[in-house]
Amino acid sequence: MHWARIGEAGFIGGMRFLFLVYRYLGAWPFRLFLFFVISWFFVTRPLARRASREYLRRLYASSGQTTPAPTRQNSFRHFLRFGETLLDKMLAYDDNLKIPYRIEGEQAVLERIAEKRGVLLITAHLGNLELCRCLTRVRPHIDIKLTVLVYTRHARRFNQMLNALNPALALDLIQVDSIDFTTAMLLSERVAAGGMVVIAGDRVPVDLRAAADATLALPFLGAPARFPIGPYVLAAALGCPVFMLFSARRGDTFLVTLHPLAERILLPRRERQKAILPYAQRYVAALTEECRKNPLQWFNFFPFWQQTSGP
Repeated sequence: MHWARIGEAGFIGGMRFLFLVYRYLGAWPFRLFLFFVISWFFVTRPLARRASREYLRRLYASSGQTTPAPTRQNSFRHFLRFGETLLDKMLAYDDNLKIPYRIEGEQAVLERIAEKRGVLLITAHLGNLELCRCLTRVRPHIDIKLTVLVYTRHARRFNQMLNALNPALALDLIQVDSIDFTTAMLLSERVAAGGMVVIAGDRVPVDLRAAADATLALPFLGAPARFPIGPYVLAAALGCPVFMLFSARRGDTFLVTLHPLAERILLPRRERQKAILPYAQRYVAALTEECRKNPLQWFNFFPFWQQTSGP
């Protein structure tokens, strides 16, 4: 089963409820209700539960048993940490951002933005993506436009709920099944104006029929898994610098890290996937390291490694 059918779809009602609890009752009632919502989700989503255990098992083995063991208890902790990111996302929409954060590697990105050179940020479903909004705060005198590409209506609906917390800090989201000519032109205009475009590098295409041609099978946590080539094709089309963006909670602090991937990606018409391979490998290596540092914060609750044989 594809991630788009099982990811956030069964959770949107619970998220809406928790959103209202936080908005009208505050953080501690939110955490109380969160425990029961996550418990319900854990019990009623066996596929997501098995996917969590598989991820923990592969990470545990590939890290030399230095990460949490693939037990039922740790799988529940994985689910609970996913739920806690909802509160983190809401706090990220607070004008004062109550939880302290730190950004590493932002100077190279901000220099390009100041020169009116846009960038593409390839991120992952790890930690709290809403923290990328912090990049618009670190240089108040620079007008930074941020555009985030999402693949499902569920993600867009959830972000609409977050935007209601603070409309002035809303992210500009574009929901896409695939990047067509119109979308590419829009993104090109935004990059040309010095904006930042954010796209996930750990989601295969929604159209499973195109998955084999639009992905690469790469070693990840000890076994092949499919990763999309779309971010690198988009980077080549935009002709802009490319960075990898990760954000995660470290204790009581949020850490946002930016790693340069390429000043520009050039792809030949022939053997395009071969040319993309070194960029995708660097991304997967960085994602692997982030998972080891933040083992309960990679949120892909679907059979990630079962897609290597095609659609």
